[in-house]
Amino acid sequence: MQNFLKIVGFLLCLLNFQVVNSQVDVGYNDLVWSDEFENNGVINASKWHHQTQIPSGGNWYNGEEQHYTNELANSFVENGVLKIVAKKEVYTNQGYTKQYTSARLNSKFAFTYGRVDIRAKIPTNQGTWPALWLLGKNIIEPGAFFSATNGTTSWPACGEIDIMEHGITPWQPSGYVQSALHTPSSFGNTVNHGGTIANNLGNDFHVYSMNWSPNQITFLLDGVAFYTYNPAVKNASTWPFIADQYLLLNIAMGGVAGTIPSNFSQAAMEIDYVRVYQNVQVDTQIPTNFSASVGNITSSSIELLLNAIDNSGTVNYNITYGSSSISTFGTSGVQKSVIVPNLNPNTNYTFSVTALDASGNNASNNGIILNATTLGFVGCNGTSNIASQGTFSLGYNYSFETIGNSVKITFELLDTDKVGLFAYLWRAAPFAETPMTNVSGRIFTHTITGQTIGSTINYAVKFAFANGMSVTQYIPYVVGNNCTLSQPVSNDFNNFTFNNPIHDVLLITSENPIDKIEIYSLIGSKVLETQFNTNQVDISNLSKGIYILTLYSGTKKTNKKIIKH
Repeated sequence: MQNFLKIVGFLLCLLNFQVVNSQVDVGYNDLVWSDEFENNGVINASKWHHQTQIPSGGNWYNGEEQHYTNELANSFVENGVLKIVAKKEVYTNQGYTKQYTSARLNSKFAFTYGRVDIRAKIPTNQGTWPALWLLGKNIIEPGAFFSATNGTTSWPACGEIDIMEHGITPWQPSGYVQSALHTPSSFGNTVNHGGTIANNLGNDFHVYSMNWSPNQITFLLDGVAFYTYNPAVKNASTWPFIADQYLLLNIAMGGVAGTIPSNFSQAAMEIDYVRVYQNVQVDTQIPTNFSASVGNITSSSIELLLNAIDNSGTVNYNITYGSSSISTFGTSGVQKSVIVPNLNPNTNYTFSVTALDASGNNASNNGIILNATTLGFVGCNGTSNIASQGTFSLGYNYSFETIGNSVKITFELLDTDKVGLFAYLWRAAPFAETPMTNVSGRIFTHTITGQTIGSTINYAVKFAFANGMSVTQYIPYVVGNNCTLSQPVSNDFNNFTFNNPIHDVLLITSENPIDKIEIYSLIGSKVLETQFNTNQVDISNLSKGIYILTLYSGTKKTNKKIIKH
């Protein structure tokens, strides 16, 4: 590509960054490593390593059918772009003969935290699997550039960040590209993935980006964020992303990418540039104006309202209480609402709250001590982890709703480590056990009829699972009492869609601009409010359960039930 176009592209990237910076938690500004692919011919050997060694067994992973080579025909620079070419040809190497060749490049640069921008045009041929991704520098993988000197950890404990993959999701619409994370907690067919549609994929260049901070990893297409990975608990199992990763560029053939057509001859991925940004200047400015106060209180939760200002644009908050702790982050100068869940009713709690930035600079008034007492027990809706038999780790949500002279009872198990799940409704006196109906996932319901308004009933739920059972506490409920949030609906504001159930990020597509978003618990406590980035809302700090989503657009307002998984 001509230098003029390079400059134009770079300026567009800078403009794009202004948009990106409002969608990610930490902005990275300093270009620390790149390849602009200016010189025709062989790739720059000071920046890239050809990974050609076949894993033990004679085949690459995932049933792939190619040899990776260092042949010029499979990887070269031409007219300002790197071309990785997958070809149909008989090729024998390392004692194995295969019918296809391609290239797999490792960067000789590794880094921790930053942003990667790769401008590329990818092939869409059936049976091809183009990928732009990262692996932990500490991976044990013979033939990888860093393995001989740094290999201490097997996959997936080293962590894998897939910026872009195509060809392995045939059930998705045309133009769909996927990003994914592989960790010990979820790998292979991982649940940690997101995707989006790229216009005119295969014919146009797109910028595939990844923004990696100590808090989260966000993926972007052409400057627009579409998926963020931010596990509530960060440990070696869910978050190995605390050490150097290196870049990989390749096209795999066949395997999980499907059958390769008999008339396939070759396909190329063209890469205009690869750029890595970090913040080089040492940040010595501490967070200022740090404040913390108590917000809404229920029988099982306490809201903490946190705020601080930092030059990085992001503030990390750590909350400790008893033997428990919560780590989260918020935007500089914007109040952060944190719901501390699964608390006991009518109990006093002491919280110690600290604020620090991504460089570890602490606010001068760390740590702020807050005291709050939960309300007395409320029997309509709530969350608890109290067990009358067995134990719960995360706990359960419960809901009682009077409908005429009937009561609909719904329980949701929040524990994710129990399989083969069944639920039975237990009546206190006289004792009775009734199977409940599975609504979806771990949500079960049963409706009891012929109840007397004003009478008090007591019910618990037995969750039976493989090799065990756990029983909730008995929950008293006054028939006819309705403490759920009312849900007025404006019929002229329904032209929007959103993902439901939701994991970490609520994504809303609307024909009308969304001015404000509020989320309420089922007992009417506001747990989140935002007027920023209303088409993509981070709800990772909310505990699992059912909530009421309220959307505002001009004078219009509507409510919808959502499920946080």
